[in-house]
Amino acid sequence: MRTLLLVLAAVGFAGAAEAQSKSAPGGMMGTAGVKTHLEALHYKDVRDLRRGPDGQWVGNATQGNVPKMVTIAPDGTVIAR
Repeated sequence: MRTLLLVLAAVGFAGAAEAQSKSAPGGMMGTAGVKTHLEALHYKDVRDLRRGPDGQWVGNATQGNVPKMVTIAPDGTVIAR
C-alpha cells in the first residue's frame, strides 16, 4: 500500500512539473527572457519592455544602428517599426 502511494505521489509531481513547463510559449519568461530573445536576433540596447493585456511585449531596441519600436508576440514573433 505504501509503495502504491509513493508511485501515485511521484506521478502527481511529474504532472505538475509538466504543466508548469508549458506556461510560457517559446520559452520566454518575463522581461529577461524577452530581452534575451531580441538580443539573439541581433537587436541591441533593448529597453522599456512592457507586457500588454493581450500577452504581447512592446519596447524599444536598436537594429543596425537604427532605433526601432518592437512588438513581440507570445509565440516569439518580432515585428519592428
